[in-house]
Amino acid sequence: MTATPQFGVILAAAGKSSRFDDAHYKKPFAPLAGRAVWLHAAEKFLDRPDVRQVVIVVAPEDREGFLEKFGANLAFMGVTLATGGTQRADSVRNGLAAFKKDIDFVAVHDAARPCLANAWIDEVFVKAVETGAAMLATPIVGTVKRVDAGRQIVETVDRTGLWEAQTPQVFGRELLARAFATDTSSTATDEAQLVEATGHPVTVVPGSPMNLKITSKDDLKFAEQVLKVLPKPGLTGPAHPFANDDLWR
Repeated sequence: MTATPQFGVILAAAGKSSRFDDAHYKKPFAPLAGRAVWLHAAEKFLDRPDVRQVVIVVAPEDREGFLEKFGANLAFMGVTLATGGTQRADSVRNGLAAFKKDIDFVAVHDAARPCLANAWIDEVFVKAVETGAAMLATPIVGTVKRVDAGRQIVETVDRTGLWEAQTPQVFGRELLARAFATDTSSTATDEAQLVEATGHPVTVVPGSPMNLKITSKDDLKFAEQVLKVLPKPGLTGPAHPFANDDLWR
């Protein structure tokens, strides 16, 4: 590994966006404050001196239209385009294969998470270098109910120790490659699950509810307001509302 760790970023944008319910856009490509959602996510990494390469992974059926609409952005920003697979794990594996050889750590980020603050990226990158595997997450603070197919409550789930996974999720490149090599099902819903299966611990870094994932059209309205109040570089305050464990016990 080089003296200064070099990061590569995979923007996962190959999902079906079935819950977004828009005939014209998938959620990473929908307009948000005058720009596509994925562009907001990408720019947070492109401005960093420790990020060597950014790869966006799109579904095969979206590739032609994506190039037609965003080809100029890719060229100007130096973003690499990769084609996704059937499952998320297949898509991220393809993104990993597109990296240059000098990438030491891989950050996987949902292209539909446009509201990132530099401080959150700083912290999860540092922790990944220290431990080999780290991810942003927030503790579950509401009462959790398990519900059956008929929407009847089956049980109330103890939320102690439960956290909701976010991205970026950051891993040593060799560790993530090994996790993919040993995975045979490709059904993992995030990369941390694959790494956990290797026996390597994944450290949680407290994130923020502002790091929301666009799922519905209403989320776009919320995200537009969040973009206006995101913590600026060098500032602290609302960036980590869950940094103090006493806030969620």
